[in-house]
Amino acid sequence: MDDFRQLRRPGGGGAFGREIGPSEVSARRALARCRVTMLPSTTEAVAANTLNKGDVLATARVAGIQAAKHAASLLPMAHPVLVGSVHVNFTIADSHIEVEAAVDTIDRTGVEMEALTAATVAALTIYDMCKSTDRTMTIEQIALWEKSGGRSGTWRRDGNGDGAHGA
Repeated sequence: MDDFRQLRRPGGGGAFGREIGPSEVSARRALARCRVTMLPSTTEAVAANTLNKGDVLATARVAGIQAAKHAASLLPMAHPVLVGSVHVNFTIADSHIEVEAAVDTIDRTGVEMEALTAATVAALTIYDMCKSTDRTMTIEQIALWEKSGGRSGTWRRDGNGDGAHGA
């Protein structure tokens, strides 16, 4: 018995998925954000829809939605979740595009990884579609901003993005 337990410890050299266990099915939601920084001329081209690859934000929205539905196949420890809805939105500023992804479900596990994956893949799509115009772009500040539901309840990041608190 002791040998088996040693193998299951993180220091034992393996990775093991956690059982969801007797968690109640409940409404769960997660909100993630990130930012794609770029030259002001690039944000202008995105806003005016003049880039040669097409509508950047529409494509990034679809990519984010699709990514949320495939998070469990990309992340080895993420449990498959029945994704109820995914909303990917953008805010264009002078030198960046803010990406926000919200994922909802009614399931036994949360959707934090789905929201983070959606925001990240949407940002990667923006990068991919703009890279021929702007090689200075960076993807920054990928973070979970809010989650609700489940045993741990509601959690929100402070408005300045530095700290966090339960609600």
